[in-house]
Amino acid sequence: MEAIRVTKTWQRAGVYYVRTKAMVKGFEIPLDGEFDEGDTSDTPYILVMDGIYPVGTCRVHLLPEENIAKIERVCVLEDYRKKGVGRLTIEAAEQWIRELGYKKIVITSRDEAVGFYQALGYQADFSQTKDGGIFRIIYTEKTFE
Repeated sequence: MEAIRVTKTWQRAGVYYVRTKAMVKGFEIPLDGEFDEGDTSDTPYILVMDGIYPVGTCRVHLLPEENIAKIERVCVLEDYRKKGVGRLTIEAAEQWIRELGYKKIVITSRDEAVGFYQALGYQADFSQTKDGGIFRIIYTEKTFE
């Protein structure tokens, strides 16, 4: 498995493939709900490849005015879950974010995925939850020295 920082059109196509298969097909999220104004040609993404196959991804949203980075739209193809792809995706995003000088990362997690993020060092704040329509969303954060 290899995590890459998306710079090419074919890599972006891989991101969209994973998100469409994992979220639109897998969780029946409408296509116009999965892709939004945060998905532009300049948006930073991590894509995890298994050889020639795209299998995991996330979007990085930088908020320089708040000195916060958000990791968003994390997803892994069903056949690759519980095989380290999610961890590889998050760790690659964290490395990139740290290289850019950010000290705080926020992830809003599906309720059932909070334990995964906690295992990666994120602190869940159950007082900051919302109903995302399809999922209950929990705020998590991680701060670096």
